[in-house]
Amino acid sequence: MDPLLILLSALLLDALVGDPDVIWRRVPHPVVFFGRLIGWLDTTLNREDRSAGWRKVAGIGALATLLSVALGVGVGIEAGLSVVWFGWVVEIVVAAVFIAQKSLHDHVARVAAGLKEDGLSGGRAAVSQIVGRDPETLDIHAVCRAAIETLAENFSDGVVAPVFWYVVGGLPGLLAYKALNTADSMIGHRSDRHRDFGWASARLDDLANWPAARLSAGYIVVAAAVLPGMAPRQAVRSVAADSSKHRSVNAGWPEAAFAGALGLRLAGPRVYAGTTVEDAWMGSGRAEATMADITRSLALFVMSCAVMAVSIAVLWALLP
Repeated sequence: MDPLLILLSALLLDALVGDPDVIWRRVPHPVVFFGRLIGWLDTTLNREDRSAGWRKVAGIGALATLLSVALGVGVGIEAGLSVVWFGWVVEIVVAAVFIAQKSLHDHVARVAAGLKEDGLSGGRAAVSQIVGRDPETLDIHAVCRAAIETLAENFSDGVVAPVFWYVVGGLPGLLAYKALNTADSMIGHRSDRHRDFGWASARLDDLANWPAARLSAGYIVVAAAVLPGMAPRQAVRSVAADSSKHRSVNAGWPEAAFAGALGLRLAGPRVYAGTTVEDAWMGSGRAEATMADITRSLALFVMSCAVMAVSIAVLWALLP
Protein backbone atom coordinates (compact mmCIF):
# COMPACT_ATOMS: atom_id res chain seq x y z
CA MET A 1 0.00 0.00 0.00
CA ASP A 2 1.29 3.47 -0.86
CA PRO A 3 2.86 5.11 2.24
CA LEU A 4 0.81 8.28 1.76
CA LEU A 5 -2.40 6.22 1.70
CA ILE A 6 -1.21 4.47 4.86
CA LEU A 7 -0.69 7.89 6.43
CA LEU A 8 -4.14 9.11 5.39
CA SER A 9 -5.66 5.95 6.83
CA ALA A 10 -3.71 6.46 10.07
CA LEU A 11 -4.99 10.03 10.33
CA LEU A 12 -8.56 8.82 9.86
CA LEU A 13 -8.10 6.05 12.43
CA ASP A 14 -6.62 8.44 14.98
CA ALA A 15 -9.38 10.98 14.38
CA LEU A 16 -12.04 8.34 15.01
CA VAL A 17 -10.44 6.29 17.80
CA GLY A 18 -7.60 8.31 19.31
CA ASP A 19 -5.81 6.74 22.29
CA PRO A 20 -8.39 4.54 24.05
CA ASP A 21 -7.79 4.52 27.81
CA VAL A 22 -9.06 0.95 27.97
CA ILE A 23 -5.95 -0.13 26.02
CA TRP A 24 -3.29 2.07 27.57
CA ARG A 25 -4.39 1.22 31.12
CA ARG A 26 -3.37 -2.36 30.37
CA VAL A 27 -0.48 -1.91 27.96
CA PRO A 28 2.15 0.87 28.25
CA HIS A 29 2.03 3.41 25.43
CA PRO A 30 5.11 3.06 23.19
CA VAL A 31 6.26 6.54 24.21
CA VAL A 32 6.57 5.20 27.77
CA PHE A 33 9.44 2.98 26.63
CA PHE A 34 11.23 5.99 25.18
CA GLY A 35 10.68 7.74 28.50
CA ARG A 36 12.16 4.84 30.44
CA LEU A 37 15.25 4.78 28.24
CA ILE A 38 15.67 8.55 28.58
CA GLY A 39 15.28 8.27 32.36
CA TRP A 40 17.91 5.53 32.52
CA LEU A 41 20.35 7.53 30.37
CA ASP A 42 19.75 10.60 32.53
CA THR A 43 20.38 8.70 35.76
CA THR A 44 23.43 6.89 34.39
CA LEU A 45 25.21 9.65 32.43
CA ASN A 46 24.06 12.97 33.89
CA ARG A 47 26.46 13.08 36.85
CA GLU A 48 26.29 16.30 38.82
CA ASP A 49 29.92 15.99 39.95
CA ARG A 50 31.10 16.42 36.35
CA SER A 51 31.83 19.66 34.50
CA ALA A 52 29.30 21.42 32.31
CA GLY A 53 31.26 20.45 29.19
CA TRP A 54 31.39 16.80 30.18
CA ARG A 55 27.64 16.75 30.83
CA LYS A 56 26.95 18.38 27.47
CA VAL A 57 29.00 15.69 25.69
CA ALA A 58 27.22 13.01 27.76
CA GLY A 59 23.88 14.49 26.66
CA ILE A 60 24.94 14.26 23.01
CA GLY A 61 25.87 10.61 23.54
CA ALA A 62 22.57 9.91 25.27
CA LEU A 63 20.65 11.50 22.41
CA ALA A 64 22.61 9.51 19.83
CA THR A 65 21.82 6.31 21.72
CA LEU A 66 18.13 7.17 21.94
CA LEU A 67 17.81 8.02 18.24
CA SER A 68 19.76 4.90 17.23
CA VAL A 69 17.35 2.74 19.20
CA ALA A 70 14.29 4.51 17.78
CA LEU A 71 15.56 4.29 14.20
CA GLY A 72 16.55 0.65 14.67
CA VAL A 73 13.13 -0.27 16.04
CA GLY A 74 11.45 1.59 13.17
CA VAL A 75 13.56 -0.17 10.55
CA GLY A 76 12.92 -3.52 12.23
CA ILE A 77 9.16 -2.99 12.30
CA GLU A 78 9.08 -1.94 8.66
CA ALA A 79 11.18 -4.95 7.64
CA GLY A 80 8.92 -7.31 9.56
CA LEU A 81 5.73 -5.82 8.16
CA SER A 82 7.02 -5.98 4.59
CA VAL A 83 6.97 -9.78 4.55
CA VAL A 84 3.37 -10.30 5.69
CA TRP A 85 0.32 -9.55 3.58
CA PHE A 86 -1.45 -7.61 6.34
CA GLY A 87 1.62 -5.53 7.18
CA TRP A 88 0.04 -2.35 5.85
CA VAL A 89 -2.84 -2.74 8.34
CA VAL A 90 -0.42 -2.96 11.25
CA GLU A 91 1.54 0.03 9.94
CA ILE A 92 -1.64 2.11 9.87
CA VAL A 93 -2.26 1.26 13.53
CA VAL A 94 1.34 1.92 14.56
CA ALA A 95 1.43 5.29 12.79
CA ALA A 96 -1.93 6.30 14.32
CA VAL A 97 -0.60 5.60 17.82
CA PHE A 98 1.98 8.37 17.41
CA ILE A 99 -0.42 11.03 16.07
CA ALA A 100 -2.40 13.05 18.63
CA GLN A 101 -5.42 14.55 16.87
CA LYS A 102 -8.27 13.12 18.95
CA SER A 103 -6.43 12.96 22.27
CA LEU A 104 -5.40 16.61 21.97
CA HIS A 105 -8.93 17.64 20.98
CA ASP A 106 -10.42 15.71 23.90
CA HIS A 107 -8.00 17.11 26.50
CA VAL A 108 -8.75 20.70 25.47
CA ALA A 109 -12.49 20.01 25.28
CA ARG A 110 -12.33 18.83 28.92
CA VAL A 111 -11.19 22.30 29.96
CA ALA A 112 -14.36 23.83 28.54
CA ALA A 113 -16.39 21.05 30.14
CA GLY A 114 -14.68 21.64 33.49
CA LEU A 115 -15.44 25.34 33.35
CA LYS A 116 -19.06 24.67 32.45
CA GLU A 117 -19.62 22.07 35.17
CA ASP A 118 -17.51 23.37 38.08
CA GLY A 119 -16.58 26.93 37.20
CA LEU A 120 -13.04 28.22 37.65
CA SER A 121 -11.95 25.35 39.91
CA GLY A 122 -13.06 22.81 37.31
CA GLY A 123 -11.26 24.68 34.54
CA ARG A 124 -8.08 24.92 36.60
CA ALA A 125 -8.17 21.21 37.38
CA ALA A 126 -8.63 20.28 33.72
CA VAL A 127 -6.04 22.68 32.34
CA SER A 128 -3.46 21.53 34.91
CA GLN A 129 -3.42 18.20 33.04
CA ILE A 130 -2.11 19.79 29.85
CA VAL A 131 0.03 22.79 30.90
CA GLY A 132 2.91 23.26 33.31
CA ARG A 133 1.97 26.70 34.62
CA ASP A 134 0.62 27.25 38.14
CA PRO A 135 -3.16 26.70 37.86
CA GLU A 136 -3.95 28.73 40.98
CA THR A 137 -2.55 31.86 39.31
CA LEU A 138 -5.01 31.57 36.40
CA ASP A 139 -8.29 33.43 36.20
CA ILE A 140 -11.01 32.17 33.87
CA HIS A 141 -9.60 34.06 30.87
CA ALA A 142 -6.09 32.72 31.51
CA VAL A 143 -7.47 29.18 31.79
CA CYS A 144 -9.14 29.57 28.39
CA ARG A 145 -6.00 31.08 26.84
CA ALA A 146 -3.86 28.27 28.24
CA ALA A 147 -6.13 25.65 26.67
CA ILE A 148 -6.10 27.38 23.29
CA GLU A 149 -2.32 27.90 23.39
CA THR A 150 -1.82 24.21 24.13
CA LEU A 151 -4.08 23.28 21.24
CA ALA A 152 -2.17 25.55 18.87
CA GLU A 153 1.33 24.50 19.91
CA ASN A 154 0.54 20.80 20.01
CA PHE A 155 -1.14 20.92 16.63
CA SER A 156 2.40 21.52 15.39
CA ASP A 157 4.30 19.20 17.77
CA GLY A 158 1.76 16.42 18.16
CA VAL A 159 0.11 16.29 14.75
CA VAL A 160 1.94 18.07 11.93
CA ALA A 161 5.49 17.14 12.98
CA PRO A 162 4.83 13.37 13.29
CA VAL A 163 3.05 13.46 9.93
CA PHE A 164 5.94 15.39 8.35
CA TRP A 165 8.58 12.99 9.61
CA TYR A 166 6.54 9.97 8.52
CA VAL A 167 6.41 11.43 5.01
CA VAL A 168 10.17 12.03 5.12
CA GLY A 169 11.32 8.80 6.75
CA GLY A 170 8.45 6.35 7.18
CA LEU A 171 8.10 4.60 10.53
CA PRO A 172 11.81 5.08 11.39
CA GLY A 173 11.45 8.83 10.89
CA LEU A 174 8.24 8.94 12.90
CA LEU A 175 9.67 6.95 15.82
CA ALA A 176 12.90 8.99 15.85
CA TYR A 177 10.89 12.21 15.99
CA LYS A 178 8.71 10.96 18.86
CA ALA A 179 11.78 9.80 20.79
CA LEU A 180 13.44 13.20 20.28
CA ASN A 181 10.30 15.09 21.26
CA THR A 182 9.97 12.97 24.41
CA ALA A 183 13.60 13.70 25.28
CA ASP A 184 13.01 17.42 24.85
CA SER A 185 10.02 17.32 27.20
CA MET A 186 11.94 15.34 29.84
CA ILE A 187 15.45 16.79 29.76
CA GLY A 188 15.37 19.68 27.28
CA HIS A 189 14.55 22.40 29.81
CA ARG A 190 16.87 24.88 31.51
CA SER A 191 16.90 23.53 35.05
CA ASP A 192 20.24 23.26 36.82
CA ARG A 193 20.29 19.51 36.27
CA HIS A 194 19.42 19.52 32.58
CA ARG A 195 20.74 22.81 31.20
CA ASP A 196 23.85 21.07 29.83
CA PHE A 197 22.81 17.42 29.60
CA GLY A 198 19.60 18.30 27.73
CA TRP A 199 21.16 20.93 25.48
CA ALA A 200 21.50 18.65 22.44
CA SER A 201 17.94 17.32 22.79
CA ALA A 202 16.48 20.83 23.02
CA ARG A 203 18.43 22.17 20.05
CA LEU A 204 17.74 19.17 17.80
CA ASP A 205 14.06 19.24 18.74
CA ASP A 206 13.93 22.89 17.68
CA LEU A 207 15.43 21.91 14.33
CA ALA A 208 13.11 18.92 13.87
CA ASN A 209 10.03 21.05 14.59
CA TRP A 210 11.10 23.97 12.38
CA PRO A 211 9.32 22.82 9.18
CA ALA A 212 6.20 21.60 11.02
CA ALA A 213 5.72 24.91 12.82
CA ARG A 214 5.71 26.83 9.53
CA LEU A 215 3.47 24.26 7.84
CA SER A 216 1.04 24.34 10.77
CA ALA A 217 0.66 28.11 10.50
CA GLY A 218 -0.19 27.71 6.81
CA TYR A 219 -2.76 25.02 7.54
CA ILE A 220 -4.35 27.23 10.21
CA VAL A 221 -4.61 30.20 7.83
CA VAL A 222 -6.30 28.06 5.16
CA ALA A 223 -8.64 26.56 7.76
CA ALA A 224 -9.56 30.05 8.97
CA ALA A 225 -10.39 31.03 5.39
CA VAL A 226 -12.80 28.09 5.14
CA LEU A 227 -14.57 28.50 8.48
CA PRO A 228 -17.13 31.29 8.97
CA GLY A 229 -16.37 33.82 11.68
CA MET A 230 -12.58 33.43 11.46
CA ALA A 231 -10.05 36.05 10.37
CA PRO A 232 -7.50 34.51 7.97
CA ARG A 233 -5.93 37.85 7.01
CA GLN A 234 -5.41 38.75 10.65
CA ALA A 235 -3.88 35.30 11.16
CA VAL A 236 -1.33 36.07 8.44
CA ARG A 237 -0.60 39.48 9.97
CA SER A 238 -0.19 37.99 13.44
CA VAL A 239 2.24 35.36 12.18
CA ALA A 240 4.28 38.00 10.34
CA ALA A 241 4.32 40.42 13.27
CA ASP A 242 4.53 38.19 16.36
CA SER A 243 5.81 34.66 15.64
CA SER A 244 9.46 35.70 15.97
CA LYS A 245 8.80 37.33 19.36
CA HIS A 246 8.01 34.03 21.08
CA ARG A 247 10.73 32.57 23.30
CA SER A 248 10.39 29.36 21.26
CA VAL A 249 11.67 29.47 17.70
CA ASN A 250 8.68 27.36 16.65
CA ALA A 251 5.72 27.73 19.04
CA GLY A 252 5.06 31.32 18.00
CA TRP A 253 3.98 30.27 14.50
CA PRO A 254 0.88 28.21 15.34
CA GLU A 255 0.06 30.33 18.41
CA ALA A 256 0.18 33.57 16.44
CA ALA A 257 -1.90 32.00 13.67
CA PHE A 258 -4.54 30.81 16.15
CA ALA A 259 -4.55 34.18 17.90
CA GLY A 260 -5.09 36.11 14.68
CA ALA A 261 -7.71 33.74 13.31
CA LEU A 262 -9.70 33.84 16.57
CA GLY A 263 -9.26 37.57 17.23
CA LEU A 264 -7.40 36.92 20.49
CA ARG A 265 -4.13 37.64 22.25
CA LEU A 266 -2.31 34.51 23.36
CA ALA A 267 0.89 33.72 25.29
CA GLY A 268 2.04 36.77 27.26
CA PRO A 269 3.33 36.66 30.87
CA ARG A 270 2.66 33.46 32.83
CA VAL A 271 3.80 31.78 36.04
CA TYR A 272 5.72 28.50 36.27
CA ALA A 273 6.65 27.09 39.69
CA GLY A 274 6.30 30.52 41.27
CA THR A 275 8.39 32.28 38.63
CA THR A 276 6.85 34.73 36.16
CA VAL A 277 7.97 34.27 32.56
CA GLU A 278 7.62 37.48 30.56
CA ASP A 279 6.59 36.12 27.18
CA ALA A 280 5.47 38.39 24.36
CA TRP A 281 1.83 38.50 23.33
CA MET A 282 0.81 36.72 20.13
CA GLY A 283 -1.91 38.57 18.21
CA SER A 284 -3.53 41.94 18.75
CA GLY A 285 -7.08 40.93 19.73
CA ARG A 286 -8.67 40.63 23.14
CA ALA A 287 -6.97 38.78 25.99
CA GLU A 288 -10.31 37.94 27.64
CA ALA A 289 -10.73 34.48 26.13
CA THR A 290 -13.91 32.58 27.01
CA MET A 291 -15.36 29.06 26.87
CA ALA A 292 -16.88 30.00 23.53
CA ASP A 293 -13.38 30.75 22.25
CA ILE A 294 -12.24 27.27 23.29
CA THR A 295 -15.10 25.83 21.24
CA ARG A 296 -14.13 28.02 18.28
CA SER A 297 -10.49 26.99 18.62
CA LEU A 298 -11.48 23.31 18.55
CA ALA A 299 -13.38 23.90 15.30
CA LEU A 300 -10.30 25.64 13.89
CA PHE A 301 -8.13 22.72 15.00
CA VAL A 302 -10.40 20.14 13.36
CA MET A 303 -10.46 22.09 10.11
CA SER A 304 -6.67 22.56 10.22
CA CYS A 305 -6.28 18.78 10.55
CA ALA A 306 -8.62 18.36 7.58
CA VAL A 307 -6.62 20.85 5.50
CA MET A 308 -3.44 18.91 6.33
CA ALA A 309 -5.08 15.65 5.24
CA VAL A 310 -6.19 17.23 1.98
CA SER A 311 -2.63 18.44 1.34
CA ILE A 312 -1.37 14.86 1.79
CA ALA A 313 -4.04 13.57 -0.60
CA VAL A 314 -3.00 16.17 -3.16
CA LEU A 315 0.65 15.15 -2.73
CA TRP A 316 -0.32 11.49 -3.28
CA ALA A 317 -2.27 12.41 -6.43
CA LEU A 318 0.62 14.44 -7.88
CA LEU A 319 3.44 11.98 -7.20
CA PRO A 320 4.07 9.33 -9.88
